[in-house]
Amino acid sequence: MSNRRRLEFVLRSKLRAAGRQYGEAKEAYRAARAASEADLPIDEGGNARVVCRRYAEKRSVELDAGLRPDCYDADHVDCRGCVEDIRDGRIETW
Repeated sequence: MSNRRRLEFVLRSKLRAAGRQYGEAKEAYRAARAASEADLPIDEGGNARVVCRRYAEKRSVELDAGLRPDCYDADHVDCRGCVEDIRDGRIETW
């Protein structure tokens, strides 16, 4: 492998790694912002700390723009109630 090809390979791999890190940071920021908008406690990863109504367990969840946890199931009544509680600011947290 020539020096030029080696340099191109290293640069491409470093750019891909930087792109992945940027994407991860952007997603963590978005999740933390959604949790703060809902006024929920967050963990070190920026995920909201809530108590799941469906399974009655502590969870660290990512919230989407609609303040729905990543475990949300639109067909389950407890999940719909959980989202309502998040929006109303009465969800149980830890």
